[in-house]
Amino acid sequence: MPHSLTLITTIAASFGLALVFGYLAVRLRLPAILGYLVAGILIGPATPGFVADLELSSQLAEIGVMLLMFGVGLHFSLADLLSVRRIAIPGAVAQIGLATALGTLAAVFWGWTLGTGLVFGLALSVASTVVLIKALEQRGLIASMNGRIAIGWLVVEDLVMVLTLVLLPPLAGWLAAPNGAATSATDLLLPFLATVGGVAAFVLLMLLAGRRLFPWLLWQIARTGSRELFTLFVIAAALGIAYGAGALFGVSFALGAFFAGMVLRESSLSHRAAQESLPLRDAFAVLFFVSVGMLFDPVILTERPLEVLLVVAIIVFGKSLAAFGLVLAFRYPLNTALTVSASLAQIGEFSFILAGLARHLELLPDAGYDLIIAGAIISISVNPFVFRMIEPIQAWLRGRSPIALALERRDDPLAELPTSVSSSEVTGHTVLVGYGAVGARIARQLADQGVRLVVAEHNRELVETLRAAGIHAVAGDAVDPGVLIQAHIARAARLIITPPDAVAAGQMAEAARMLNPEIDILIRARDPDAAAALRNAKAGRVMLDEEVLAANLVDATRPSVSPDGH
Repeated sequence: MPHSLTLITTIAASFGLALVFGYLAVRLRLPAILGYLVAGILIGPATPGFVADLELSSQLAEIGVMLLMFGVGLHFSLADLLSVRRIAIPGAVAQIGLATALGTLAAVFWGWTLGTGLVFGLALSVASTVVLIKALEQRGLIASMNGRIAIGWLVVEDLVMVLTLVLLPPLAGWLAAPNGAATSATDLLLPFLATVGGVAAFVLLMLLAGRRLFPWLLWQIARTGSRELFTLFVIAAALGIAYGAGALFGVSFALGAFFAGMVLRESSLSHRAAQESLPLRDAFAVLFFVSVGMLFDPVILTERPLEVLLVVAIIVFGKSLAAFGLVLAFRYPLNTALTVSASLAQIGEFSFILAGLARHLELLPDAGYDLIIAGAIISISVNPFVFRMIEPIQAWLRGRSPIALALERRDDPLAELPTSVSSSEVTGHTVLVGYGAVGARIARQLADQGVRLVVAEHNRELVETLRAAGIHAVAGDAVDPGVLIQAHIARAARLIITPPDAVAAGQMAEAARMLNPEIDILIRARDPDAAAALRNAKAGRVMLDEEVLAANLVDATRPSVSPDGH
């Protein structure tokens, strides 16, 4: 042939097999990422048949990493993180520490160095945001408090990994030393200071100039009306800033792409930027996961089965149990603890990125890399089943374990109303479940009408804020009848349920009817199927978001009537 078709062959094989096995994974109700990893294994050197070009795949994967990190930065919301900071930040940091310790102990037991063990443990400590968001979307939990806590938790993990990727290269010499110490302080200090200085200079430039320049440029491109130019600018900014960060400041491409996303988020067009760049980001993300699978040797499953099982146990059980205990220690409800635990029972993209970098720096042996990939494949496979077990486990614990209920509400001043609240204020009142964007608006309107109100809310920080503002509120999961009892549901005139979780809403309505058969119940539903299910169950008056919006728009178009009838 007149020229080489290696690149085209590699891309075609990667996309084709990723499509086939991604489709099979989805049909089996498994994350599509699992199919992409399997596709990579089949075209990798460890399996017979066609072998794709590893060098080309690694370069395509590098672009995939940059675009993945760009997406993380583009969706990073400091406000969302701060809303759950008191549980997400200390909880995630403590959970990373515990999981890293478990991974390090396992590695040292196998005879690896302490530095290698630390890197290995860190790779096992962080869950996949991509897998989590897909799982939450399938269950309608993205906008719920549990979903926000889980996402905030993983955002903290992502930030820790970004910092790790920055600091790992200058610390590689120290970590690789058998005794855990570099040969001299200079060998450790000079590369470390150079890296930190480069990162500081790059971050300062992005914060002072980038966050103003790039959103302004995005607006100028948008004003042309060309969709192609808009998409081109977004991708060029992502890759250009990432490359510039590496070429000029010695910063990793991943960190540069992350900050590219952060500065574009400052623009009011950030949502459109995310939508326009999504197809290309998804495409290269697929190539990244395929390339990860290509480097995996399945022989590890037969040669070291006990080590694989231990790694899976650390990911699925070790991390989850640590998170479960931490969430309960912060006095959050049992359902929140189980949701966060299920969210963390897997590893993904950041584990691959860290493992790949550590392998390049000769900090991680090939067996360590294979163990991480094996742990990811197995944990991602079982994660949907872990999520499905939340409700049965919750019902079992609440029905048979008084300890679980005691842990939820032990000596928690926010779990019940203060004794200073008079009985007249909690008689004939309205109990409002959830104080998100919708709940807050409802509360304001009820306050304007002089309606007495008690809020039941998952987020303890929000309950503290509401009480400081003079609003009666109790902390806890309203699925638990005990929370409704503390909100004095037996004497309430009305119950309004705002979280768009049909299953939970049905359970709340059932518990409220048992405690107060005459109560008027209003339930918010996000989609027609959920609304139909709640109406068939006669849970209460169901308000579908689309129907309410349509009614409001119709009311807004009606001509106003003057007092004289004209």
